[in-house]
Amino acid sequence: MVRLSAPLLRLVFTAIVMVLAASAARAQQQASLTTPPAGFETRAPIGWMDFCERNPADCRVSALSPELVTVDARIWREVNRINTQVNREIVSVSDKEHHGVVEYWSYPTDGRGDCEDYVLEKRRRLIQAGLPRQALLITVVRDLKGDGHAVLTLRTDRGDYILDNQEAKILSWDETGYRYIKRQSERHPNVWISLGGVETASSTVAGMIRR
Repeated sequence: MVRLSAPLLRLVFTAIVMVLAASAARAQQQASLTTPPAGFETRAPIGWMDFCERNPADCRVSALSPELVTVDARIWREVNRINTQVNREIVSVSDKEHHGVVEYWSYPTDGRGDCEDYVLEKRRRLIQAGLPRQALLITVVRDLKGDGHAVLTLRTDRGDYILDNQEAKILSWDETGYRYIKRQSERHPNVWISLGGVETASSTVAGMIRR
């Protein structure tokens, strides 16, 4: 058996402690995030660009300063009411079934739609209820099955929350188990920001159990 000298043992021990400390720091940093880390500007989804051509009033808007929703009991009740209402009112169908094409973002005026349509309707109703547009961001993710999916991010003074047609409860962004791809900029809905594919893997098992 190889015996290590005392100085070498101290060196090995110090290295182990440094690795563990760095790992703990990274975990603590991730846990302290209230929003997915945003990066560079990226291309808007083709569905959004097509939607804007058909709905110019929703997209030809002024840039605004970022704003967070200050959460109180009344606001939280209203957000939950609208989220639940839209989830119950809309029948989930694919764009292929509904419109005969793979991707078509639209308001679900006939009571049918896919994930993007749920998001658009929730966003519209929440803006009508007085919430700032800058705090309601359409977000593209990979869901628990690894499929592309759209959710609505609500930016608040308590962190980011996700309104989702696959989940009845409004969850903090890091409780979904999703991988975050990109979302609208807080300043302008036509500017999209990469989220770098940040994963909430620690929540994936809980998310699967939840479903």
